[in-house]
Amino acid sequence: MDLSLLFKGFVLGLAIAAPVGPVGILCIRRTLSHGRAVGLVSGLGAATADAVYGVVAGLGLKILTDHLIEAQTWMRLIGSFYLGYLGIKTFLAPPPVQEAQASHKSIAGAYVSTFALTITNPMTILSFLAAFASADGLASRENVFLLVCGVFSGSALWWLTLATGVSLVRGRFTARTMRWVNHLAGIALFMFATVALVGLI
Repeated sequence: MDLSLLFKGFVLGLAIAAPVGPVGILCIRRTLSHGRAVGLVSGLGAATADAVYGVVAGLGLKILTDHLIEAQTWMRLIGSFYLGYLGIKTFLAPPPVQEAQASHKSIAGAYVSTFALTITNPMTILSFLAAFASADGLASRENVFLLVCGVFSGSALWWLTLATGVSLVRGRFTARTMRWVNHLAGIALFMFATVALVGLI
């Protein structure tokens, strides 16, 4: 068992989560609208999907990996339409009239939506395959487990930091400001969806 793989996975998880993308925008917007818990859980949904792909890549499940790569066009198409739907929904969402309280339903929905958004991007597994190919010591399942735990931990720390930081300035946002946040976030998400669809064409 090589404990250094835990650190390598941690760094990899941070590197995958940190770039600003659709999930980051959703996390920021949901934190402003519904509080830190919903923003954090949104990020954890993506972190879980990353961990799933990490397990597939780390265990060398070639048949499953091949099927995912073969189906990537359809998966990216589904993901693009879902992202477009989230963009429209976010754009049209009214600003909260009072401080929103996170319900079990909103937390579960936040988790599932970002998990689905991330898992429909099969390009993620290609990143893991490339990263794991350069990592030594993956001969045992224990080492794969350490690496994947590191990936999830690094990603989770990033989402916790982002959600906490955004929640600190949440009280300064008025209803008018939140309306603009919803509009800008919705437009950004829809643009990500459009770019993804153009890439498929």
